[in-house]
Amino acid sequence: MDLTVQSTENAEYMVEKIKDRLRIVNAGALKVSAFDEEQYEELHSLYTMVMKRDTFSPSEMQAIAEELGSLRKA
Repeated sequence: MDLTVQSTENAEYMVEKIKDRLRIVNAGALKVSAFDEEQYEELHSLYTMVMKRDTFSPSEMQAIAEELGSLRKA
């Protein structure tokens, strides 16, 4: 899977992996359809950063969740 190629399937995969890695409880709030396609590069960058790390502090998790929120459609 080449995640550098913009597609709904790739975006869905990345969002699911981020939710799994961060153990996000309110996962329903992060539906792929809520993300702006123009923000794909930012989503990919966030995914890459999250996948490189094994652990996150509570403040880092909050910052990542806020960043995901900022990538959502207005």
